[in-house]
Amino acid sequence: MTEDAPAPRRRGRPSRKAAAEGPDARTRILRAARTEFAERGYDKTSIRQVAKAAGVDAALVHHYFGTKDEVFAAAVELSFEPALVIPEVLGGPPEGLGERLARYFLSVWENPATRAPLLAVLRSALTHEAAAKVLRGFVLRRLLERIAADLDVPDATFRAELAASHMIGIAMLRYVIRAEPLASADPEDIVAMVAPTLQRYLTES
Repeated sequence: MTEDAPAPRRRGRPSRKAAAEGPDARTRILRAARTEFAERGYDKTSIRQVAKAAGVDAALVHHYFGTKDEVFAAAVELSFEPALVIPEVLGGPPEGLGERLARYFLSVWENPATRAPLLAVLRSALTHEAAAKVLRGFVLRRLLERIAADLDVPDATFRAELAASHMIGIAMLRYVIRAEPLASADPEDIVAMVAPTLQRYLTES
């Protein structure tokens, strides 16, 4: 090797140029991953495809995120970022909790910008166990445990899971399966019907 020859790159680590562009590169990778998983699903998305879409080397994806599961987990977190404010919804008067939670949940799904990545995550989880495992871990750790911590009722985690199952069921029928008349129902009508059930799950002892 001559003195002018570049030092060999270590597998899994970024080049000097890539490292200097770290934050921007990481953001591009994460956004590309979310798009690729949304368009191709979990099974058909590879690290190489994510890297190509982000305009970086595959080694850089491995450096920031490790495995495909870890890239998917990061994409899940990005997709569910709007849902992470749910604990703030819990901060109001207890008697309006069910209504606030139902209205907030539907507002996230009614917004096309947030609905598209959420649909992609759900579809991937339905067809691949590794994706489902990532999603379960995220929902339990980042969402339900935080909600349960704010509830002053027995079996708080169980109640939070019941509320989540109710809302996810609505999301599946309304936005994935598009079952009528639920798919075309006015969101406020859904809130009015669902809020009392959520209220009972989360506040009645």
